[in-house]
Amino acid sequence: MLKVNNVEVIYANVIVAVRGISLVVPTGRIVCLLGANGAGKSTTLKAISGLLYSETGSITEGNIEFNGNCIDKLSPQDIVKLGIVQVMEGSQILKRLTVYENLRAGAYIAASKGSRLRRDFDMVYEYFPRLKELINVVSGYCSGGERQMLVMARALMSHPKVMLLDEPSLGLSPMLVQEIFEIIKNINTEEKSSILLVEQNAAAALQIAEYGYVMENGRVVLSGAAADLRENEDVKEFYLGLSRLGERKSYREVKYYTRRKRWLG
Repeated sequence: MLKVNNVEVIYANVIVAVRGISLVVPTGRIVCLLGANGAGKSTTLKAISGLLYSETGSITEGNIEFNGNCIDKLSPQDIVKLGIVQVMEGSQILKRLTVYENLRAGAYIAASKGSRLRRDFDMVYEYFPRLKELINVVSGYCSGGERQMLVMARALMSHPKVMLLDEPSLGLSPMLVQEIFEIIKNINTEEKSSILLVEQNAAAALQIAEYGYVMENGRVVLSGAAADLRENEDVKEFYLGLSRLGERKSYREVKYYTRRKRWLG
């Protein structure tokens, strides 16, 4: 469904943020994109959604395809109309609007009205029952977990074919992280939405994804089935915090050049 083909991204015509990245998100699947801060994960999502251009970024090489058609020259609003919706990092809500008004804004592209709109609200309440209790609350007063639920529910109101989720676990408690990832899995299964998940919590992401890519310094350095990545010694050591002896190990204790030698050869 979604293909990123050898894409290079440069900011302000100077800073190279993504260097020849290629990835595929098949129809109805969950694919995760792992890596440390600054690896280029969020930039990759913005290149797909068209939001890159609002930050003086540009795609200088390669292209992005959706259902066989190039979309990297389209505006963000046209990309949303195709069914590709990005949920931004940090729970970007409309703080002065109520929960209802935020959800209603999400339904704008789908042009839902009447009984269909009511069904859409019922759908998001089923995934996020807490939002029904907060429907008339000004969203700026919601907790971090409630805001994350709201931005995901708002995206669902547009009936996306592809959801681009950027760090949905950021700042959440372990209990809420588990709940959010269960909801993501349910959305994929029940709504048939393809999902590209950017996440630093590799353990949680690899539990629900079918395939994964690991980025470092703007490049994909490792990829494979999620089950294989969970057993990969480098992933276990650098992202799951396990040494080869099964002991917990700090990422900061690992020598950077050692893993680069193994990954980049």
